[in-house]
Amino acid sequence: MDPSSPAIEKFILANLPIAPVPTVPEIRLHRAGPRSGLWRLAGIDGAFGSPYWAYVWGGGLALARHVLDRPETVAGLRVLDLGAGSGIVGIAAALAGARQVVAADTDPHAMAAIRLNAAANGVSIAPLHGDLLDGSPPAVDLVLVGDLFYDPHLARRVTSFLERCLDEKIDILIGDPFRAHLPRDRLRLVAEYPGADFGEGGRIVERPNGVFRFERPGEPSR
Repeated sequence: MDPSSPAIEKFILANLPIAPVPTVPEIRLHRAGPRSGLWRLAGIDGAFGSPYWAYVWGGGLALARHVLDRPETVAGLRVLDLGAGSGIVGIAAALAGARQVVAADTDPHAMAAIRLNAAANGVSIAPLHGDLLDGSPPAVDLVLVGDLFYDPHLARRVTSFLERCLDEKIDILIGDPFRAHLPRDRLRLVAEYPGADFGEGGRIVERPNGVFRFERPGEPSR
């Protein structure tokens, strides 16, 4: 399926209203509601995965909030938003002064959402469709990872990729609501933000959300 399909963008514009994001009102996103009918996307292109990009997730909210509150985190840097979903973290990085932002996701529908959300917030982001986890890290200075530790197999793959990023001297920040599959021995808590998260069964729940620096064991704190 062509990730640049205009039919997907047309569907998002018609069915996912744009509104400020909870805890990050500086950013406006197209988000799903009870009547969005996301199941109809399969009728457009014959493909339908889990539309994670259509909802807010706690780790992404915390990471976006952190980046906007501390723009020095990203200012002037080349940034990768890994598992970007709606693009909220990449948008925050662009608003905070990142030199370049690449937003990567495996869901082709997310590419359309990222383009529309970036345009709605007046920033430039390069959507990248594909699975980066088994390859070499791209040429960036900072990787931002929101909510990729919800599944044990995925968590292992993400951790391996992030270890290769460290080998390339790339800094890494993770946003996550303290899920069980976080590599705790590799993380240093940087900040904590209360807020909403997309829970099981599509329920929105309130929980603490952490921002962590991914480090080698025994690495001195910065």
